[in-house]
Amino acid sequence: MNDSKLGKALETLGEQFAHRNWKYIDVPPGSQKEKSYEWPGASNEKIMICVHKGPDIQEMFHRQEFFFFNFAYRGDYGALSYRYDNHITVHENECYIGQPFAGYALYAHSQEEIIIIGVLIQKEAFFKTCLPVLSADANLFRFFLTPQTDEYAEEFIHLRFDDSGWIRSLLEMMVMEYADPQPDTQDILQPMVLTLLMLIARQYRRSTPAVEGERLSEQIIRYMGEHADVVSLKEIAKHFSYHPNYVSALLHRETGKSFSEILLEQRMERAVSLMNETTLSIEEIAAMLGYSNSSNFYKAFKKYFGISPRKRDKNNVDMY
Repeated sequence: MNDSKLGKALETLGEQFAHRNWKYIDVPPGSQKEKSYEWPGASNEKIMICVHKGPDIQEMFHRQEFFFFNFAYRGDYGALSYRYDNHITVHENECYIGQPFAGYALYAHSQEEIIIIGVLIQKEAFFKTCLPVLSADANLFRFFLTPQTDEYAEEFIHLRFDDSGWIRSLLEMMVMEYADPQPDTQDILQPMVLTLLMLIARQYRRSTPAVEGERLSEQIIRYMGEHADVVSLKEIAKHFSYHPNYVSALLHRETGKSFSEILLEQRMERAVSLMNETTLSIEEIAAMLGYSNSSNFYKAFKKYFGISPRKRDKNNVDMY
């Protein structure tokens, strides 16, 4: 990594941060009750890289219209959330991930310089390009989709990385790319953001503790939900070190359903969520759920619900 180029890029984005259009708007409009940030970048930017650089920062408690990922690149900073009245210290090499609308305030007072690298993603762009790489993990899927059904979910993720080297290197490349923008900069940033989110998903899974006393069948079903787009009975058996016939019999005995029935139920529930809460096409949803082609998805959906996804999407019929 070119340290002088990186240092210059951090300096450039640090200077830009103070002059960004961090405009507060009333939520709801005309009310002084709460404040929210609008998208602070150009309308044609789907991804922004922001850098706070300095010993002090104090934000007004606010909401925002976008997803964000704030990484403590140097030093520690504080974050305030409505969720459980949380005052959180985000230590160096940790991150705070926020949803659209969730309340948040960033603050820091230090004798030394603090650097926070923020990745901001417009909501619709996130659902279109980023959600597919996270859709297999049930918990992350719920977290990122919740703002569509509950504007004030107040959830966040506070995450520390076992090995921060990959994340730091990736963010440094993003900082340098964004600080010297080219016509294709947004195209370059998009796969970087996808890689970042996949690393986050990996660390999130590692950080999620196993449920104490969970039965084997419950572990299997949870694992299926976390890998609903790619899982197979053979792969499940290999992962849990059992014969496929034993896994199949166990699930049927304890749930009354076959492996295929459980997997179909998980996929169909997720399909309805995506159809209700995003602008993704039927074809895109089918691919996210692990169907090799949309025709197979159509058949599975109609068999499960008794109605085609096109007709269901058009009429917006609630399946539950």
